[in-house]
Amino acid sequence: MIKSLHKMGVKSSMMYAAGLASIGLSFATWYMSLSQEKAGLDRADRWGIFIGEWAPTFFAMGVALRIEETHEGMEQGRGHGMEMTEGTYAEGMMPSRAGV
Repeated sequence: MIKSLHKMGVKSSMMYAAGLASIGLSFATWYMSLSQEKAGLDRADRWGIFIGEWAPTFFAMGVALRIEETHEGMEQGRGHGMEMTEGTYAEGMMPSRAGV
């Protein structure tokens, strides 16, 4: 699933942004339910928790996509005969010790 998302152009930063947005949306739905509905605090809490549960999923998908992006970059580097050196740390990629 992650490879498919990556091939479709979904980036890890998009998933991180979706996670942050869901946290904000969680608070907004809780507040709107509390102030607009007459159902009370319990109903508002359920709405907030329901939306808030999306954030960890988005963050986990962001991490998985980041790993996919890193692996893709490492495969491209190997295809061009480039070794993974300390210069890759600035790009956010760890060197591979598989060839050592």
